[in-house]
Amino acid sequence: MFSKLALKNVRRSVKDYGVWFLTIAFGVCLFYVFNALETQSVLRFLAQNPKVNVVEAIQRLIGILSVFVWVVLAFLILYASGFLIRRRKSELGTYLLLGMERWQVARLLLVETVCIGVLALAAGLVLGVLAAWGLSAFTAGLFAVPMTFFTFELSLPALVKTALAFAVIFLLVMVYHAFAVSRCRLIDLMRASRVNQTLRQRSLGASVALFLVGVVLLVIAYAMLLTRGLLRVDTLFWVMIGLGSLGTLLFFRSLSGFLLRICQSSKGLYYKNLNLFVLRQFNARINTTYRSMTVICLMLLLALGITASSVGLNNTVEQMTNQMSPRDMQLIFWNEPEDPEPDLAAILKEGGFDPERECSAWLSFPVYQGENSNVLTQADYDAIVQRWGKEEADAFLEREWLKVSAHQGGQTAPLNYWYFLADYAGDKNAAEEKFEEAVSGLAQLGGFSWSSKLQNWLDMMGTKVLVLFIGLYLGVLFLLASAAVLALQQLTQAADSAGQYRLLSLLGAPAGMRGRAVTAQVFLAFFLPLSLALVHAAVGMTAANAVIAEVGKVDAAASSAVTALLLLVVYGGYFLATCWGSRRILRTSR
Repeated sequence: MFSKLALKNVRRSVKDYGVWFLTIAFGVCLFYVFNALETQSVLRFLAQNPKVNVVEAIQRLIGILSVFVWVVLAFLILYASGFLIRRRKSELGTYLLLGMERWQVARLLLVETVCIGVLALAAGLVLGVLAAWGLSAFTAGLFAVPMTFFTFELSLPALVKTALAFAVIFLLVMVYHAFAVSRCRLIDLMRASRVNQTLRQRSLGASVALFLVGVVLLVIAYAMLLTRGLLRVDTLFWVMIGLGSLGTLLFFRSLSGFLLRICQSSKGLYYKNLNLFVLRQFNARINTTYRSMTVICLMLLLALGITASSVGLNNTVEQMTNQMSPRDMQLIFWNEPEDPEPDLAAILKEGGFDPERECSAWLSFPVYQGENSNVLTQADYDAIVQRWGKEEADAFLEREWLKVSAHQGGQTAPLNYWYFLADYAGDKNAAEEKFEEAVSGLAQLGGFSWSSKLQNWLDMMGTKVLVLFIGLYLGVLFLLASAAVLALQQLTQAADSAGQYRLLSLLGAPAGMRGRAVTAQVFLAFFLPLSLALVHAAVGMTAANAVIAEVGKVDAAASSAVTALLLLVVYGGYFLATCWGSRRILRTSR
């Protein structure tokens, strides 16, 4: 009996469960993707190189962050469950009135939770597997990973971990439902649909004054950030954060009245359709929602900033790698002054690395000890220019603190050490393996050190992967939390406004006009915080770019595209689901 009634309730109330279902599905997807790192092509590529040990560190850090993510998702799902209980209070009161015991009602909710939870878990896992594959393709292209490492793979450990984590959340939801039912009185359940929140209004003049003060505080905070920079963390830095947060709070505290004043000045706009009703509703509710809108705006700022920065820094780190090692390989060799001058090319060839065959361009030259700095001959400088260009030759001198001597080094200064610069031809990995074997022969002749672009790239790549994955993990989490809280808030307000919309229907307002009014209210709630968050993020990224400009620049195209895609999928998905759910609540409450 309970199973049949629960399944019937699920089918009947499937649209009421929409936001709850969406929150679980997105949460499962997020949790699976970032716990299935072993399926990522970029990490498999890094793991096959024994010199790169960042993979385990990334996995451990993601594991730690997963605990934090689990706590946030558990809060969101429990928060959504509270909306469901409130939405169905009259229905639950009817069950009690018909003679069902409280434990039986709790059992009914338990079965419904299991049904919806299992469906959401399955949908989230399917979405997570596809998202993990898409992330693998994106990062493979971003980090130039060979396509041999790009495969479609399912992570069984991540599946099990995700299923267990959300099973615990579902258990918490069941306990919450049982507790909520046991605490409710029958009279409160039956009167729930007739109890509305008491709404207060603030004078429009005060709202305009608060709006202007908020804007001034934000302008001051922006100016401090742009003039002082992002890295000076001192007392004024926290003053700047405080001014920005307070300005955001005052902005939303006053915005409804300010909008109302602007719209009232345009009679054609104010009295068009149900705009008067929408603005009055928004103006009244801002007394209780401006704090949450402030928090949501700041969370959206974190989501946008972290996501854009983590993706955009890829190009910057790539430039840093090229600056550190412009040539594929750089070798420095030194020996005793009385030893004969070495033929580095011949020594490497004897060890199995033939520069003529393995390199597209190479050059070996001595460096002499001058009076104030090391020097190289004009002939060797000209040889560098011939092979790699004057700009690279001058950059090499600046990077290695060298000067050019017009005379032969042996006539003016003693020999200090030898340089060997080369660019590989063909397979760089195979050429570097041969070079590593051949260079060991130099140990018998003197001291040496060497570095390669490939090795530096792998080291930097680990840093890039760490920044990217953690940035996306936290960015999507903050975005998901913001959208879910907004959706549940708007659905609750739609349920509270059912009486007013019934009255509008009796007064002759058509269904289409009422539906557009609901959409307008949801739009204001979703896109006002997002609009200010975009302004905050634009100023913040300008300050961040000023710091990054010292070594490179942010890849604005990639960061903007990824951030926009996440906004469209997550935030846009919740917006559409909220519009649909709010309209349905008002239709079914007539």
